[in-house]
Amino acid sequence: MQKIELMAPAGNFESLQAALDNGADSVYFGVEQLNMRARASINFTLDDLEEITRRCNAKNVRTYLTLNTIIYDHDLSIVKTLVKKAKEADITAVIAMDQAVIAIARQFDMEVHISTQINITNLETVKFYAMFADTMVLSRELSLRQVKHITEQIDKEQIKGPSGRLVEIEVFGHGALCMAVSGKCYMSLHAYNSSANRGACKQNCRKKYTVVDQETGIEMELDNEYIMSPKDLCTIDFLDQVADAGIKVLKIEGRGRAPEYVAKVIKCYREAIDSLENGTYSKEQVTTWMQELEKVYNRGFWSGYYLGQKLGEWSKGSGSHATQKKVYIGKGIHYFPKAKVGEFKIEAYDVSIGDTILITGPTTGAREFELREMLVNDQQQEKGTKGDTITIPLDFKVRPSDKLYKIVENKVEA
Repeated sequence: MQKIELMAPAGNFESLQAALDNGADSVYFGVEQLNMRARASINFTLDDLEEITRRCNAKNVRTYLTLNTIIYDHDLSIVKTLVKKAKEADITAVIAMDQAVIAIARQFDMEVHISTQINITNLETVKFYAMFADTMVLSRELSLRQVKHITEQIDKEQIKGPSGRLVEIEVFGHGALCMAVSGKCYMSLHAYNSSANRGACKQNCRKKYTVVDQETGIEMELDNEYIMSPKDLCTIDFLDQVADAGIKVLKIEGRGRAPEYVAKVIKCYREAIDSLENGTYSKEQVTTWMQELEKVYNRGFWSGYYLGQKLGEWSKGSGSHATQKKVYIGKGIHYFPKAKVGEFKIEAYDVSIGDTILITGPTTGAREFELREMLVNDQQQEKGTKGDTITIPLDFKVRPSDKLYKIVENKVEA
């Protein structure tokens, strides 16, 4: 069994660093506009590309630039600029949906990955796009049986991409699912003139709705399920079957998520993929991973379409079902390298010995740990409150851009 490449989302430098620190093999990200998370995440700028490459190359992590929205004529000059800069910055590949983007990427000799937005569902489509791309994301609506048929035929017929390598198949492994076919949705465009296919989804499907009988005028509020809001995809409990389907890349959704989400999810899937390779994957481990995944943003979990189970796994409520949440405490002030301690100013809630704390920042990423020792206003104390200055032993540098949080229990309605 070939080891699966774990691809992490990066909506900003905090999430990028969290992905790198927790074992991602590759990262995907958008630059400014023309990507499917144009509004949901901060996104990077052209000037950030070299820093992204520098950090990723240092850990031998591949970099993928997403340019997978619908493209209009007035966008073409922007596409050329983005692809040219990506090539100059040594970005690994471009994730594309529009044929114009694919053509421009090939003109600049950039590796191309086909986005799930194209909805590849059969072998002949794979053969067609093999003229342009080395990696393809299959439609999210396929079962593992269908995925395995495609990967087996690629190997049997030796279907190769422009690089001369066998075409690699990528699938989504974890994260938000949309009621539309692989994300191709027009609800937001019709309701708000804000196109999901241009990265500007208003998430109409995540809302509560009332059904009206047009003949009688009787209204029914659908309060038991958000019937257009699917639960989040999770494959960690049948990752052995996903691997057996012959996929080469497992993609984690979440470029609009917080860095601690990226850290937690990537850490769990890194451990799961490694356990498959060394033969230790077990139900006991799955239980532990599921408990960890439940701590960060989720709408509940289901297996998507992979196992051919009964459909209609809808979310029971709005927002996250995470069992934990972060509470802002304060900000970083200074780091003392000789003493290896970080200094923070408490600006909000209190913090005590024994608390689980989270430190995030563009260079720090997302570091979570139990607070076992601290000084409060230069005195050894058990608790710090608003206005206090605290110092904490740390083996990483603290910067003024870093934020300090406390992780607390989040009560979720059943």
